[in-house]
Amino acid sequence: FLGTPDFAAASLAEIAAAGHDIVRVYTQPPRPKGRGHEERKTPVHELAETLGLPVETPKSFKDPEVLADFAALDLDVAVVVAYGQILPQAALDAPRFGCLNLHGSLLPRWRGAAPIQRAIMAGDERTGVQVMQMEAGLDTGPILLSETLRIFPFDTAGSLHDRMMATGAQMWPRALAALERGSLEAQPQSEDGVTYAAKITPEEARIDWTRPADELSCHIRGLSPFPGAWFTLDAGGKPVRIKVLNAKAEEGEGAPGTALDDTLLIACGNGAVRLTRLQREGKGAMDTADFLRGTAIPAGTVLG
Repeated sequence: FLGTPDFAAASLAEIAAAGHDIVRVYTQPPRPKGRGHEERKTPVHELAETLGLPVETPKSFKDPEVLADFAALDLDVAVVVAYGQILPQAALDAPRFGCLNLHGSLLPRWRGAAPIQRAIMAGDERTGVQVMQMEAGLDTGPILLSETLRIFPFDTAGSLHDRMMATGAQMWPRALAALERGSLEAQPQSEDGVTYAAKITPEEARIDWTRPADELSCHIRGLSPFPGAWFTLDAGGKPVRIKVLNAKAEEGEGAPGTALDDTLLIACGNGAVRLTRLQREGKGAMDTADFLRGTAIPAGTVLG
């Protein structure tokens, strides 16, 4: 099993509970985190130790010694979930049935690094979780198992991530049981409708109030909770950065970025957005009513 964050740990837990023989877990090396910069093991690392599974944390899977050691395991299959490293062809070919990957979209839409965020940001109404056969290309392999999920108007990247994590984890016992029976059928991906989910850049996070309200609502929700779309508010001559963690499009008209009422209805290029969850620098996330108790933004205020 190769994986790193919570998203992957859920899959490892389900595979272990199904009774499969997990001979080794690979995950990213411990990294400094928090204010004290203490090194912390990944969620997968911590779970693997709890389960009594041997763990390796190679800095690079391209290292010849790492590859030779991996091949020597004589695996039936390798399961890969959000591992965080690109596997060379030698690794993909080493297990008897290759490497299987869990991907958070309905391929070929949103191949790449940020499929959950990009689906919401684009206003997609549905997405999915798929088990696929890994190839050298970026998420190009055939699909082995698929589940479709609706994207609700109130979904953020965080809420959709959690639903995908649970759905994807529950798919592994079915996929591996089918592989054992020899009934896991591969469906080649279509080359129609290919889109790429590029990594989220810091520049994308600043809110552009000139965009239409529907687009801006999707953009805000797709970046929540991380990195968080943000605007600046003039607080006594000093700009303060405020993250918006949820918003919904509503009717309204005015100069883009202007508060249309006292409860955070903000004019956009077309329509308006109601900001429903926010986070001021150095503070915790709050719903609108709680936020406004400490930071008033009356009608007519222009947001940066």
